[in-house]
Amino acid sequence: MGGKLRALAIDGPAGAGKSTISEAVSRELGWLHVDTGAMFRAVALYLLDTGTDTGNREEVAAALKGAEVSCRVESGEQRILLNGEDVTEKLRAEEVGNTASAVSAYPEVRTRLLALQRSIAAAQPVVMDGRDIGTVVLPDAETKVYLTARAKVRALRRFRELIARGEPCDVLEIEKDIEERDYRDMHRKTAPLVQADDAVLVDTSDMTKDEVVRRILSLVHKNEAEPGDPA
Repeated sequence: MGGKLRALAIDGPAGAGKSTISEAVSRELGWLHVDTGAMFRAVALYLLDTGTDTGNREEVAAALKGAEVSCRVESGEQRILLNGEDVTEKLRAEEVGNTASAVSAYPEVRTRLLALQRSIAAAQPVVMDGRDIGTVVLPDAETKVYLTARAKVRALRRFRELIARGEPCDVLEIEKDIEERDYRDMHRKTAPLVQADDAVLVDTSDMTKDEVVRRILSLVHKNEAEPGDPA
């Protein structure tokens, strides 16, 4: 494949539907879905559980020595382990997500997880989603997509998800949190959220899930059919 990695890299801001779309696309392709955001959330969960001051970079760096994040595949789905414990179901809490966004700006956190992410992609075809997959983690991915949607749309989607889980929330507060996370992700010094030069922009604001999945699958199949450029 001309040096290209058989992988689909999906980047985008919070609430864009990366995990949902990536899961659906990975099932269609028969590839492993790797949710890198879940890995950062596992680190955030550990920092919260240990009472670490997440605003103190030195304290976070020191605490990381006690956090071992790994993953396993169970029934074709990724499960996240923190120090050997499956914490997958604990990672969707808003506090965990906001903390993950904050601490992911620290180079020490990103470096800790980078090798794990790359080793998974080297072993098999993957659909990997996150904030810097196409630019940093898998720059040689054969297909890259930048998935986004208007902030109001993303907030409403998250609101509906939380309500369905029985969690009280306010849609305006969610929108504010999303905008703040967007700013942090896009302005951090280490691996900021940007659209890779060779990524295809897919704005899902006015698209159904099936339409988004079909659009991305068409990109993958097109690139699979065409020989890659020499490395």
